[in-house]
Amino acid sequence: MVLLEVPTLTLTICVACLIFLWVWRNSLRQRSLPPGPTPLPIIGNMLQVDPKDLPASFSKLAKEYGPVFTLRLGPKLTVVLHGYDAVKEALIDQADEFAGRAAIPVIEHGQGGYGILFSQGERWKQMRRFSLLTLRNFGMGKRSIEERIQEEARCLVEELRNTKAQPFDPSFIFSCAPCNVICSILFNERFQYTDERFLHLMNLLNENFRRVNSRWNQLYNLWPSLIKHLPGEHRAFIKRTQDMRDFVLEKVKEHQESLDPNNPRDYIDCFLNKMEQEKDNPASEFNLRNLATCGSNLFVAGTETTSSTLRFGLLLLMKHPAVEAKVHEEIDRVIGHKQSPCTMDRTKLPYTEAVLHEIQRFITLLPCNLPHSVTKDTEFRTYVIPKGTTIFPVLSSVLFDDKAFSNPEKFDPNHFLDKNGNFMKSDYFVPFSLGKRACVGESLARMELFLFLTAILQSFSLKSVTAPQDLPLKPLTSGIINSPPPFKLCLVPR
Repeated sequence: MVLLEVPTLTLTICVACLIFLWVWRNSLRQRSLPPGPTPLPIIGNMLQVDPKDLPASFSKLAKEYGPVFTLRLGPKLTVVLHGYDAVKEALIDQADEFAGRAAIPVIEHGQGGYGILFSQGERWKQMRRFSLLTLRNFGMGKRSIEERIQEEARCLVEELRNTKAQPFDPSFIFSCAPCNVICSILFNERFQYTDERFLHLMNLLNENFRRVNSRWNQLYNLWPSLIKHLPGEHRAFIKRTQDMRDFVLEKVKEHQESLDPNNPRDYIDCFLNKMEQEKDNPASEFNLRNLATCGSNLFVAGTETTSSTLRFGLLLLMKHPAVEAKVHEEIDRVIGHKQSPCTMDRTKLPYTEAVLHEIQRFITLLPCNLPHSVTKDTEFRTYVIPKGTTIFPVLSSVLFDDKAFSNPEKFDPNHFLDKNGNFMKSDYFVPFSLGKRACVGESLARMELFLFLTAILQSFSLKSVTAPQDLPLKPLTSGIINSPPPFKLCLVPR
């Protein structure tokens, strides 16, 4: 018996020592992290956050733990950056360390780490560099792309005239116009709004944008290894993502049959040329998988973000008819009704420009940003953040900072006007994020928003089907994306 007790005692002591060492090392690691609430096993700090309103939860926690704090969202170690100083310090001053992209499993499992938005390391650098250069070569921010947007704006206005001032839901039609702009850049083609292939693509885009914040997808993102075996919305989401890639690949096949290497027509042609140049490089990132995923990324980023901003914008203008009246007056005085708005008009329309900026500030379309990650163990302020930690740079905390905007909870274009009524820029205007992961198509989106909104307001007055004070502004959900609430409006020809 004594002989049995000795090894048992020895084993018990060893196990106790191992547990002690694990707890000690874990406490040392935790000590180097920013402060935060104590997590529970398995669920972490999920009881301290509202999945339907993450920005509000983060703001509440920031008041208790400061502008940099730690959470565990399920099993994921997460550091939240709240306020301009913390966000700028990370994304600008320590840009390389914070340039990683945290995985969102429901998207990751559909894209496999390819493309622009959710790729990492050298692949991300090459895809981003190529896409920026190609978009610029095809006119992003220049006159050539402006003419395409103006033409699409005219088509949009004609479609809106067909509503004959009757109530309608703007969701679909306001997605068509920016989607066609992306189509023209990707494969040099625009579609009629009734085209069956186009309608299929629009349905894929709209459904995934609407569902990305769903409760089921949020659960899947927290515990993917468990939930992936179950039936549910995540499977439909991933299937729609794959269908978008297939749509792009069909266009790629058409381009391969008619490609003239000396005369590239669009993004796909340029990518195919690059694939040919690097065909003997086994490590080349220029392959069909990256091409299809980059194309679907551009569709998602370039369509639904612009569409949602336009819809939110019209909702805000109906809610504030005095602001709409001022925009009408400025457009009538500066442009009139006979010529199409152009980007040269922006400097002549300071109030309209201020309204556009205030719309983007107020709606904060990506309130928590797309989540970043740190690319290595990173010293940040007095803390050490382990490599791979998810980072939420909370854009809403910058866009609603009362140091920059006198009354941030109020929709007020004066936030972007000086005392003389001139347009006034702000460093705190960050709807497209900051640093190396900032939106690739920012200049395209700015141009689209200006040309589409001014074309609509040049031609129509907005009429709500309910009293302005009864119009809802609260997003359906506020997680990765602030989804605009559904509404109807009437567009009355002017």
